[in-house]
Amino acid sequence: MTTKSKTSAGNFFEDFRVGQEIRHATPRTLTEADAALNIGLYGSRFAINSSDVFARAIGLPRAPLDDLLVFHVVIGKTVPDISLNAVANLGYAEFRWGVPVYPGDTLSAHSTVLGLRENSNRASGVVWVRSTGVNQNGEMVLDYVRWVMVHKRDPQAAVGPAVTPKTAPAVAPVGLIVPAGLDLAGYDDVAAGSADRWEDYQPGERIDHVSGITLEDSDHMFSTRLYQNTARVHFDAFAGKSTRFGRRLAYGGHVISLARALSFNGLANGFRMAAINGGSHVAPTFGGDTIYAWSEVLETAPLPGRDDAGALRVRTIASKDCPAGAWPGKQADGKYHPAVVLDLDYWLLVPRRR
Repeated sequence: MTTKSKTSAGNFFEDFRVGQEIRHATPRTLTEADAALNIGLYGSRFAINSSDVFARAIGLPRAPLDDLLVFHVVIGKTVPDISLNAVANLGYAEFRWGVPVYPGDTLSAHSTVLGLRENSNRASGVVWVRSTGVNQNGEMVLDYVRWVMVHKRDPQAAVGPAVTPKTAPAVAPVGLIVPAGLDLAGYDDVAAGSADRWEDYQPGERIDHVSGITLEDSDHMFSTRLYQNTARVHFDAFAGKSTRFGRRLAYGGHVISLARALSFNGLANGFRMAAINGGSHVAPTFGGDTIYAWSEVLETAPLPGRDDAGALRVRTIASKDCPAGAWPGKQADGKYHPAVVLDLDYWLLVPRRR
């Protein structure tokens, strides 16, 4: 008699099909404790997420949870089905935040497989998915495309023809979602930590965020567990010994949150991440690496029907063990400086002068 296993090894590359719909398990109710732990992990200082008084002054019911906390939770829901057997998370596109998330909200997620492409070594392949996070009312809190390199269970397994989806090069400003009720007439520059508003930023401007944060193994391991991210590359040190790196990889979202926290020094009034146009984890990070960040203003755009807020398109580069004042990025040959670990292109909402 054959007994079906009650445990799951996760999906391997050959298990995915284009058009496949996946509803992810384990809805998560977020609390004020999650907000505090988020600050403890990354040191974020944005006033809108730190102060109910500040948030109410600009028309919100209370301080919303950090946009990247929502990112971590939604991606964490998808990992057991999408990237449990990942080699690495590769990139993002068409990423939009929806309604704000507040303590007490419950988030769940579902995904659709958009594309598949086997690698030439036949040991792995790239999987593209569109994932959507919703709250308990079914309202969208996050919608995005990401692509992940996933191991094959059997390198000799036959797979279908490659399907590589096309993604938009950027989210149009008209598609950015502004929280309902937001009114920045009561925005307090002193409490926010900066007098620089939308009009003060110019395309081409570079900002060195100055400080560095050392990534400890205990930090990225804690965040991986906190967001219920079960990808083996992040938490299994024994398995990590047999990889080409010989150790665990830090969760890429952890680096994004560190870069966002560092960007407070220079972008403190970028009070909401509204969208990610594109992003790449250029190189892996490990415990002991010190993360620095710098940003370039790519574009400024007014928001339809708003005279109190504008959109700022920013590219943030994170580097390891290389201060950002050296402006590490792409070099003359088109290759990244060896210190670069993250290249992120995104939209911020910033208050305007009326």
